[in-house]
Amino acid sequence: MRSAVVLFPGSNRDHDMVKALASVTGHTPTVVWHQDSTLPDVDLIVLPGGFSYGDYLRCGAIAARSPAMLDVAKKAAAGVRVLGVCNGFQILTEAGLLPGALMRNAHLRFVCKEVKLEVANADTDFTRAYSKGQVVRCPVAHHDGNYFADAETLARLEGDGRVAFRYAEGTNPNGSVNDIAGILNDAGNVLGMMPHPENLIEALHGGLDGRGLFESVAKTLAA
Repeated sequence: MRSAVVLFPGSNRDHDMVKALASVTGHTPTVVWHQDSTLPDVDLIVLPGGFSYGDYLRCGAIAARSPAMLDVAKKAAAGVRVLGVCNGFQILTEAGLLPGALMRNAHLRFVCKEVKLEVANADTDFTRAYSKGQVVRCPVAHHDGNYFADAETLARLEGDGRVAFRYAEGTNPNGSVNDIAGILNDAGNVLGMMPHPENLIEALHGGLDGRGLFESVAKTLAA
């Protein structure tokens, strides 16, 4: 599986993501600078976590207008899988590749802790290694992770099974509507999520709960 990680000024989880992808797939991803207008021919593009452009204006708003994002959008439209984690999720919404917005956490404080996630849809390219309703552990670290969408958009997301993950067992850390932690685009090839699965993939992390996401993508693309 060939993959690429897009690096923005202020990204700080890119090394974690590269290690996670290399660990699961056996192939080291290509790191692409955000000013590059053409990405390599890959199967998966990842927008990692961090604080692109210092979160000025709105989280992800400036990064969403980087030259690389034009090609990300083009490749996503052609069916390439795209994963945005934390700041990457924010960038995907700002770029219009996912609906809704990530607002300030409801308590207006940065949160860095472990939460529990429920797998709301296990029949996606990103979740097939899990089972529907399974609860897994996952770290979060964000100030603007409060997912919001209007009632019509929410009804469409819920009705179409496009909510991939929810915060479970009262661990919603930011006030996200419907406890939403991760959503898919209409075609199902773009996933945005606030928690960091790349930080729970080996025993030294304290668990393997995040590994299933990367295994799901790898198996899907190998099929």
